[in-house]
Amino acid sequence: MSLWTGRDAGVTGERSDLHERVMGTSHKRDRLGPMTTSRTLTFLRRMLRIARTEIAAVSALFVIALGVLAFVEVADDVTEADGQAFDQAVLAWMQPVAGDPRGPWWLEEAAADLTSLGGISVLGLFAVIAIAFLLIQRKRLSALLLVLGLAGGVALSEGLKAVFQRDRPPSDYQAVETLNASFPSGHALLAAVFYLSLGVMLTRAFPRAHLKAFVLAASMTVALLIGLTRVYLGAHWASDVFAGWCAGAAWAVALWLVAYAIGRRQAVRDTGLHDDALPPEPGPDTPPAVIGE
Repeated sequence: MSLWTGRDAGVTGERSDLHERVMGTSHKRDRLGPMTTSRTLTFLRRMLRIARTEIAAVSALFVIALGVLAFVEVADDVTEADGQAFDQAVLAWMQPVAGDPRGPWWLEEAAADLTSLGGISVLGLFAVIAIAFLLIQRKRLSALLLVLGLAGGVALSEGLKAVFQRDRPPSDYQAVETLNASFPSGHALLAAVFYLSLGVMLTRAFPRAHLKAFVLAASMTVALLIGLTRVYLGAHWASDVFAGWCAGAAWAVALWLVAYAIGRRQAVRDTGLHDDALPPEPGPDTPPAVIGE
């Protein structure tokens, strides 16, 4: 005899009803168990996805704040004796003899070639090519942000130079022609803005993390090399270049943050200027079936 059904054991109807209610509750709990686990996993995945996106935005704000604070600190140091002594020591090490940079003759030639990559003419040419490519790919938002980034970088560089009006290193040390004030370095600032922005845009074309890291590392390397050549060739003090890197990186990350915010908004409302997704390319034509198959 069963000890749970109650019928064969002579259990009263009241206890039988109670037993059915208990068993029914147990069955419901068994059904709700997998559903609750599934909902919990879905909730955790959603929270993890939100955390990742918010961490990216918070990290971008941190980089912007760090760049601004570093620029302010460097700008304050260039007016003090310690900062000026550091700049003079770096320049003296780069050029033990004024006008004769350290190293073999070909290193100076290579530095002159690399430093031109941060000039406004070369950057303008690269920007036109990149913008045309983005427009062909119907990435109108990215094209607009690249234009604003480079134009804003030029305005930022010229505006800061007009404010600080710092003299460049003595003309005996300058191995290249210079035009305006020294602080901050326009080449370093614009190189950071353009190449970092371009690198971030290119990372969207690569699905794997190591390829994204390679593109960003290459972009940062180009910006760093351009800045170093400005000091090596006697066109800038070391603090000019460091300040240019800080301001340019902060401006580039600010542009990324704007693009990120617009993308989040367009995920809810598909309106305004945005980057269109290209349709997949058609596959090869299927050969006609053979008669009789």
